[in-house]
Amino acid sequence: VKLVESGGGSVQAGGSLKLSCAASGATYSRFCMAWFRQTPGKEREVVAAIDSDDRRTHIASVQGRFTIFKDNAKNSLYLQMNSLKPEDTAMYYCAASPGDCVGRSGPADYNYWGQGTQVTVSS
Repeated sequence: VKLVESGGGSVQAGGSLKLSCAASGATYSRFCMAWFRQTPGKEREVVAAIDSDDRRTHIASVQGRFTIFKDNAKNSLYLQMNSLKPEDTAMYYCAASPGDCVGRSGPADYNYWGQGTQVTVSS
């Protein structure tokens, strides 16, 4: 099982980025998949999650700006990030775990992780 993120970079506030996560080694269409982010000295937090039925959740601070979606045919997960703010600066991680997303709230609830991709938003 392998997850590889890409698409991070440096943008100015108000800009957009699209993160991608290429998954291999499992049937990810039946997984709960999520994006987390982490800044130095802080806990890793979930940003958005999507289940096998394409039901999505996003944390309040990114609602209306970020959208999680996936392409099962390509075994890929994405995070479209618009109207980026400096406080969105973080390392972003792709995560996956077999089964539903219900009840999963933190990093310990996910089995598989990518290596992360850095997003930096300047004011």
